[in-house]
Amino acid sequence: MSTPTPPGLRTRVESLGGSFLSVLEQAGAFLLLFLAILRRLPVLFARPRLVAAQVHFLGNYSLAIILVSGLFVGLVLGLQGYYTLRRYGSEEALGLLVALSLVRELGPVVTALLFAGRAGTALTAEIGLMKAGEQLSAMEAMAVDPVARVLAPRLAGGLIAVPVLATLFSAVGIMGGWLVGVGLIGVDQGAFWSQMSGGVAFYDDVLNGLVKAIVFGLVVTQIALYFGYSARPTPEGVSRATTATVVVGSLAVLGLDFVLTALMFSGF
Repeated sequence: MSTPTPPGLRTRVESLGGSFLSVLEQAGAFLLLFLAILRRLPVLFARPRLVAAQVHFLGNYSLAIILVSGLFVGLVLGLQGYYTLRRYGSEEALGLLVALSLVRELGPVVTALLFAGRAGTALTAEIGLMKAGEQLSAMEAMAVDPVARVLAPRLAGGLIAVPVLATLFSAVGIMGGWLVGVGLIGVDQGAFWSQMSGGVAFYDDVLNGLVKAIVFGLVVTQIALYFGYSARPTPEGVSRATTATVVVGSLAVLGLDFVLTALMFSGF
């Protein structure tokens, strides 16, 4: 004779299964929207002004926070790196430490996190408000594809803007490390730059960091577009979609950073 399942356990199992199915459904919708945008990207070659406008919106308006953050990160790296290297008598390697930390890791990651918080939320709110105001439905009524006209240029803009912002972040951060190490503490300037130029490889360090930035830009922008496009057309729905963009985008960046680092620098 079989033992009946307790009602509380059954409810928890059903809730867990429903949550799992909901996650799978959202993942499928995310992938389908991404593929739909990719199919429409070639159309943008005929309308480059749409992409240029989004690069300006996403990149230029994020430039101030990227530069200021890069400067302070470089200042802190220079200060902390010097006191760490001084224990081993390797103060001259400060430039190499600052450059590798920024180019490999902090530049792409911090830029992507700041991009998700500033530009990603703006994208989600913009798309969500367009949906709430029935602008996307009006485009469809006028035989204008909203995916090609609205979403594709924004994905291309984020794909271009994030690597540029990450490069500027790293460059300003290196200057911040130089200001602290050479200007404030007194590390030899020649040793600072020579160690950096001799230890930073273009293909192994700079190019891999750029690949990270491209992947982060693609993922964060697509997440912002998905949550904006799938948001409920209400103020509460847009607000929840904006919050979800920051949370999911940040977690995606950190998770992908581990995977990319393992593939690029660990020899897996």
